[in-house]
Amino acid sequence: MLPDLAPAELISLFRRMLLVRRWEERLIQLAAEGPSFGHYHVYIGQETIGVPALWALRSTDVVFPTHRNHGYLLGRGADPGRLLAEVLGKATGLNGGKGGTLHASAPELGIPHTSAIVGGVIPIAAGAALAARIKGRDQVSVAVFGDGAMEEGAAFETFNTAALWRVPVIFLCENNTRDALGAAAGGYPASIIAAADLCDIARSVGLPTAAVDGTDAGAVFAAMRQGAVRARGGDGPTFVEAVVSRWPGSSPLWPELPAGRTELRYAWAPQEAPERLALWYAERDGLLRYVRELLDASLATREELARIDSEVRAAVEQAVRFATDSAYPPADAAYDNVFASS
Repeated sequence: MLPDLAPAELISLFRRMLLVRRWEERLIQLAAEGPSFGHYHVYIGQETIGVPALWALRSTDVVFPTHRNHGYLLGRGADPGRLLAEVLGKATGLNGGKGGTLHASAPELGIPHTSAIVGGVIPIAAGAALAARIKGRDQVSVAVFGDGAMEEGAAFETFNTAALWRVPVIFLCENNTRDALGAAAGGYPASIIAAADLCDIARSVGLPTAAVDGTDAGAVFAAMRQGAVRARGGDGPTFVEAVVSRWPGSSPLWPELPAGRTELRYAWAPQEAPERLALWYAERDGLLRYVRELLDASLATREELARIDSEVRAAVEQAVRFATDSAYPPADAAYDNVFASS
């Protein structure tokens, strides 16, 4: 279903989700062309989680993403060129090239930190929420993490403490286990979680939970908005589990485009999609589901969506030119901002 938003906002939501998709598809191409900028992860296939989740928050709220962070940075309005420059290690990057792909951040946009440490953001987000409450700020904190983070002791300990102290935090678990490594055996990738339902872990310490289809932008938006209302009302944290199938291009060691870039026409002409990804585009791609919902609600035509796509592609190419033309930082900048100064 579509989120409960005005038509213009629904189109803006589509544009932002499409930007994430096109930006990351182009990133994969750049990685294949070289030079290498190290390992990276992409958010393709999960855009209908992150972008609607952000839409349910206020600009003053803070978000702590995990290693699939590009979608959240772009979703919060980070400049595509500066984000790409950061991934490439350029001086014009969001963090001067020092954060790279795995730790890029934008404090001015409410993303103070991202972490590639599994489960690392969970206690940090809860700590930020506690600090906000102590200081009297009307602020919600969101921890974003994958299902694998549920195997970490810090996750359970933080759930328990946050519930006990009723801190204003939302725990957003992006469960992309379905069709991933280990899922065929009936378990999670590492296969060491005894719980059959991840929400049961959160419920064990009294956290309200919501399990939603991660391809359903409306369901994600509603769950996050309800969690934000609870947090602001002093009712404490919420655990949201958004379940998706992992994008096939994320299955190899390095991300790849197994059938080239996504074509919007696959939303209404699935028979034209490459056979190896036909099921993905027809049933598991939240972005194309959102396209179909916009069309079914008569909120846009195919031609209008194609025009937006052209504009987004042009913006991404401009970002590529900016990032690739930017200079690397000088060697003597290696020690800049390493130590705090008074």
